[in-house]
Amino acid sequence: MNIIVQKFGGTSVATKERRSMVMNKIDEAKKAGYAVVVVVSAMGRKGEPYATDTLRGLILEDASTYNLKHLDLLMSCGEVISSVVLASALETMGYAAIPLTGYQAGILTDDTFGSADILSIDSNKILPHLEEGKVVIIAGFQGATKDGFITTLGRGGSDTSATALGVALKAKQVEIYTDVDGIMTADPNVVPKARIIDEINYDEVFQMAEKGAKVIHPRAVEIAQNGNIPVKIKNTMSTHPGTSIHYCRKKRGTLYSGKSCEQLLTAITHKDGIVQVTIYTEGSSDSQLLSALAKASISIDMINFFMDKKVFTIEEVQVTALEAILKDFQVKYSILQACSKVTIIGSRITGIPGVMATVVNALTKEGIKILQTSDSHATISCLVKQEDAKKAVCTLHEAFHLDQ
Repeated sequence: MNIIVQKFGGTSVATKERRSMVMNKIDEAKKAGYAVVVVVSAMGRKGEPYATDTLRGLILEDASTYNLKHLDLLMSCGEVISSVVLASALETMGYAAIPLTGYQAGILTDDTFGSADILSIDSNKILPHLEEGKVVIIAGFQGATKDGFITTLGRGGSDTSATALGVALKAKQVEIYTDVDGIMTADPNVVPKARIIDEINYDEVFQMAEKGAKVIHPRAVEIAQNGNIPVKIKNTMSTHPGTSIHYCRKKRGTLYSGKSCEQLLTAITHKDGIVQVTIYTEGSSDSQLLSALAKASISIDMINFFMDKKVFTIEEVQVTALEAILKDFQVKYSILQACSKVTIIGSRITGIPGVMATVVNALTKEGIKILQTSDSHATISCLVKQEDAKKAVCTLHEAFHLDQ
């Protein structure tokens, strides 16, 4: 049995007209001979009746005192509504369809309510329906504990549901449908000349997701990579072939000269709301301080340690918690707010001379101050003032000829 998993986001199922486009995609897959499993998000976005954030807002006045187990039960309702509505619509087209909750689909999670991890999926809860020729519509973003309590998977949970189901069912492919034609070389709202990436490997798209791109969640990419399941990012409203995510070997360069960049870089991302922190301390309490930050779930990034100071970044939402800890440790510190992290991504940039020089020269020429840098095997990141972020992305996109 050739199985395909198709995931449709909230905007794709928000209206009757859009759901008709969803049904066309399902119809195409069925006519191509696939057994189809569909994963759906809650309908619409915040402010619309059945969106997850709208449901959350019905009861949440003080999130610190609310029972997360009860909240998960409420927030799971949006996806359940979507699954029933879509199954009903498919039946009007003559297809047998069955809606399932995450629990009914055999998705077992841990008990971290609000951000649960999937432990296993019992494919036997799904396969008999597919063998009967039914389209199985599964509510995304959710599962259940071993005791039967409903859990939600956190942001990007429906993407995670889709790739986890793809692995469990040994699907031929997972298709993630959104409102864009695929993964692009940069945010098209920032860079009008950004183009669709035809194919990309798992590592690169994981880095894009981690560094601010919002097409697919990093957890979903990691699951797909571990299970070696190909993923396609496509547009519900378009016939564009989209972006293929899979293992693909790419030729490594030896020297960046500005003439062969299509073999070097894949994309540029940016993430706003970053804060640069400088701590003036000389080592004696470093390990205790870092342990305290970790215990408070404060994630630090772009870490540079010097003899007399430590420089790193955090997200703005963590500033209050960070300052409380720094005051407890009675260390001198400074904070620079309103920063952005701009990242170039390419699986072949490691050790290639000329790449960092191109980044620095391009930004300096445009008068953009680089506050801090970091790199990894597939990325180079620059911290800039948030007001310069869009200009920095456009400048680097042009410098590396990513529109070609």
